[in-house]
Order: sequence, then structure tokens, then C-alpha cells
Amino acid sequence: MNERPTIGFVGLGAIGTPLARALVDAGHPLVAYDVDETRLDAIGRNAVTSAGSPREVAERAETVLVSLPTPDVVRQVACGADGLVLGGALRTYVDLSTTGAEVARNVAATLAKRNVDVVDAPVSGGVAGANAHTLAVMASGSDEAFARVEPLLRTFGKNVFHVGREPGQGQVAKLLNNLLSATAMAITSEALAVGTRAGLEPETLLEVLNAGSGRNTATADKFPTHVLPRTFGSGFRLALMAKDVELCLAEARAQRVPMLVGGLVQQLWTLAAAEGADDADHTEFVRLIEAWTGETVAGTSRSAA
Repeated sequence: MNERPTIGFVGLGAIGTPLARALVDAGHPLVAYDVDETRLDAIGRNAVTSAGSPREVAERAETVLVSLPTPDVVRQVACGADGLVLGGALRTYVDLSTTGAEVARNVAATLAKRNVDVVDAPVSGGVAGANAHTLAVMASGSDEAFARVEPLLRTFGKNVFHVGREPGQGQVAKLLNNLLSATAMAITSEALAVGTRAGLEPETLLEVLNAGSGRNTATADKFPTHVLPRTFGSGFRLALMAKDVELCLAEARAQRVPMLVGGLVQQLWTLAAAEGADDADHTEFVRLIEAWTGETVAGTSRSAA
């Protein structure tokens, strides 16, 4: 008989589903909710109890994790009508989403009125990292709250960092990470377009860059795995990356720190999101540069360098 307490989970998207499955695989009873109830099938109906709303999840579980796509959805799930805040059992709320520091602080203030501890713990590593349980987790919250949820975070996080004790500090770390990732994607797209125009083979150029000081996440993984073979299947939407970059710039403005390079990167991703399909993968950013240059960055499929 499983004597572990039931864990709640809300949001079974591309990232949330493997995270929820990791908790189940580690032996935690799970009660879950998603607007698309069929997503529970990916975990296994026998392994998880279905709830009809976020509030119902928080009526059944003292600790609830959420993995949601946008700040507005996070606000609604946490604090809206039929939200987690109304659940009588909830004592610890863990947000794995990328929502921005302001939303994290606002949600924490609302939940604190109900004596609910908050840990904002955004993750990095994409769908592949979620499936492999190798994510980086950037958590902020009190020492006591972090200690309670750290074992849960380590079911899917290879590297779990306690970056701060104030609400939103985990979000700041994640947004800075994603700004750097977005910058690498943008400049690598430009570099590969120039190289292609000059007659260099993209595969060879990537090997050169990855052997030198130009190596980054785009040259090492995204281009050889998703761009050159034109599969564009990283599992992270372009619109969400554009959202994260804007949230990062908003935080920089709030901190009164100018980000001149970051501001240009934000404009590029906003333009790419405006011109791309709603469901475009974030690696399809390269299409923006290809449209400007008339060069297609393509090659044979191969694994990451």
C-alpha cells in the first residue's frame, strides 16, 4: 500500500506530461487536471486520478505542481474562479512554468493570504530533457518550502538549484537563461546564412564552430538536430520563446537595467513570431533570416555534436 501523500498536478502539455509521469514513476500518487482530459491517457488512467478543475486538485492534494503555457493561464489556474486558491487541502504551490517575476510575486501574495507556501521553479532543457529527467530547475522559495519539494523536483531535474528565497527569483534566472538561448539561436541563424552564401557547407561550418569558441546551444544541438534536417521538432513553440524574451526585457526595465543587445533580440523574436505560423517551433526562427537572405540553411540529418 502506497503511504506517500497524493501530489497534485495541473497542465499536461508537452513538458507537463513527462514531468507528471516522472512523479508517478517515482511512486507518488497523483491527482491531475488539464483542460484536455484526454492528455491523462499519456500518463495512464490507472496511474493518475482525474480532477474536474484546479480547485478539485487542491482539495485532494497538499502539494500541487503546475506546468502552464502563459502568465494569464497561470493567474487563472492559481487564483481565478475554481482556482487552486480555493482548495482546502493546498499547503504548497510549485510553479514549473515560465511566467515572469511579476506574476510569480502576485500569485505568491494571493496564496500567502491562505497560508500557502510558494516555490516558483521554472525548468530548462526542453521536451527531450523532460523525457530524460535531466532538466535544470531554478527554484526560489523559503528554505522550508524548498526542502519539502526538492525530492519531487529531483524526479525530473538532474540539476536543481535553490536560487533565492523571494517569489519570482526563480523566474528571473529562467528568463535570463532563455534570453541567452534566444540570442544564440538568432546569431547562429545569421552566421549560418552568411556561411551558406559564401559557399560553405552548413554541416562542416557547424563542426568548425563546435570545435571553437563559437560553440553554443544552437550550434551544438538545435541546428544539427532540428534546422539542417528541416524537422523543426524541438517541442518548444516560437511564440513561447518570444513571450519569454519579452518577459525578460520587462524584468530588466523593472530593475532599471538597460539591455541594448537584449532589446534587439526581443524585436527579432517578436517579428519572427508575427510572421510565423501559430504552431511554429522555435527553431523555425531561422526562416526569418532565410527570407531576408534568400539562403536556405539545410543539410543532412545527424545527431547533436
